[in-house]
Amino acid sequence: MGVDSGLPDFRGGEGFWRAYPPYARLGLRFEELADPEHFADDPQLAWGFYGHRLHLYRRTVPHSGFAVLRRWSERVPTSVFTSNVDGHFQRAGFPACDVAEVHGSIHHLQCLRLCGYGVWPADGVDVVIDEDTMRAVGELPRCPGCGGLARPAILMFGDFGWDDSHAAPALARHADWLKAHRSGVAVVEIGAGTALPTVRRRSELASAATGALVRINVREPEVRHGRGIGIPAPAAATLAALDVALTTR
Repeated sequence: MGVDSGLPDFRGGEGFWRAYPPYARLGLRFEELADPEHFADDPQLAWGFYGHRLHLYRRTVPHSGFAVLRRWSERVPTSVFTSNVDGHFQRAGFPACDVAEVHGSIHHLQCLRLCGYGVWPADGVDVVIDEDTMRAVGELPRCPGCGGLARPAILMFGDFGWDDSHAAPALARHADWLKAHRSGVAVVEIGAGTALPTVRRRSELASAATGALVRINVREPEVRHGRGIGIPAPAAATLAALDVALTTR
């Protein structure tokens, strides 16, 4: 979904390294950088990566496909379930209470030590990055409660320290919404891969009663047992075409 907004494609080492050449020189893959251990062992490296992503997501404008989904949501009851941490559904006008962020949000921070302060917005956080080394320089974000190092409140690889207190209420509302609409729900799944199949599994379970699954995916559009339709095309163009079809039918 984010690629059509101009965000880098992190799937596969080559795609990630094209977006971040310094990490190619170091031989570090996305999965290795998206590890909470770096915040304790090498916080400048960790915040270099996540600080750069925070700046990138802030300045990137959600593509036109988000507006299509928003218009649909004004006509029929809608709930968003996303593994993206960029906050673009909210920026596109979806109420935060209707966006379930299963991996959290980079726009919120938490204490690395889980001191009990909870989760707070990253508003005003501006991490300075050395673009040559992709390392943070200067002061790093701190917990307002204990003064310890802060980290993004997102679920990383091998992460047992994620504070999900901000994400949990919306995820619970999404589960309740599915229970209330299960017999008539249609699922539009966009760009969810098989490497981390969280979204694909949710889509298939949510549409099990109806078989109404539209899977938009350039690389992996396959739908098992004919339980829906796979479209091997980009998000923005496909959503625009579907919008025209729905409007003119």
